[in-house]
Amino acid sequence: MVRAAVLTEQGKPTEVVDIDLPEPGPGRVRVKVAAAGVCHSDLSLSNGTLKQPVPAVLGHEGAGVVTAVGEGVTKVAPGDHVLLNWAPPCRECWFCENGEPWLCARNGDAATVAHGSLPDGTPLYPSLGAGAFAEETIVPEGGAVKIPADIPLEQAAVLGCAVLTGAGAVFNTAQVRPGQAVVVVGVGGIGLSVLQAARIAGASPIIAVDVHAEKEELAVAQGATHFLVSADTTPKEVRKLTGGRGADVAFECVGIPATIRTAWSSSRRGGHVVVVGAGSAKAVVEFSALELYWMGRSLTGCLFGSTDPEVDVPRLLDLVASGELDVSGLVTTVTDLDGVEQAFEDMRQGRGGRTLIRF
Repeated sequence: MVRAAVLTEQGKPTEVVDIDLPEPGPGRVRVKVAAAGVCHSDLSLSNGTLKQPVPAVLGHEGAGVVTAVGEGVTKVAPGDHVLLNWAPPCRECWFCENGEPWLCARNGDAATVAHGSLPDGTPLYPSLGAGAFAEETIVPEGGAVKIPADIPLEQAAVLGCAVLTGAGAVFNTAQVRPGQAVVVVGVGGIGLSVLQAARIAGASPIIAVDVHAEKEELAVAQGATHFLVSADTTPKEVRKLTGGRGADVAFECVGIPATIRTAWSSSRRGGHVVVVGAGSAKAVVEFSALELYWMGRSLTGCLFGSTDPEVDVPRLLDLVASGELDVSGLVTTVTDLDGVEQAFEDMRQGRGGRTLIRF
């Protein structure tokens, strides 16, 4: 039996219960989870903003140690330290073959396949194919990326979503250049990662925007040169800090229409607006035909930081090893499985950065 935070119905709290996990089948890997970050996407899956078969083990940002592998698995072996990859590419579809594995047509398949069961035999699904809020989980071979054993697993855990997504948005999607002005709207776990990556890329100024004034110290520690409390005047304040033009690149890290509009209006003519936040299908953002034409801005959706974990994780680990990237600085709270619902409430209230579940 394995303890796990299980969502029995979207819109209701998770429950920490015992679950059954079988031995890993062909192409599957069993992982003892050491730590897992609580991502806003977990909250969106919990409240029904994003679709998820239930009952499900939530959590998708984690790291651990391989305990068993199924037939045909060759990339990892028992004892290997791994990062959970919630979007493993198939390497065979059109998107994978054309260099866009983050858009893989089948990288969501694992979330629809039961990986275990409740004690009464009810099939249990892994959230986003990972099911990281559990002492152990079973994932596809591509869902376990081998990392060096000397990397602390608690630090590696947040690489799996927050850092890959945030840093990937900067390095891959926007390809921020030295000297470019950057604004980051939303200073949660991903926003903090964007700030660090923007600093590493040499951006200046780096302007953080959030509705909570108490996040200023955290934002500055991660690389922000300026902090603004979000208001109707935010775009005007950003222009004052950028020679009257607006930001060269604006990163939206919340996923709601109001913050997308803030990012859009804070960027300069010809600027690049990158939407990193995962929003609801029902949330509509409106633009006039004239402003799309006249402002000459580009608006880009950014899924998983446009990353391929097998390529990007080693690069990020090099930045961690050099001290340029401080993943521990993203974590403001450490808890256990019983703290999942409190972590969700902290998110709803906009408190802190990443919450880390330690097993």
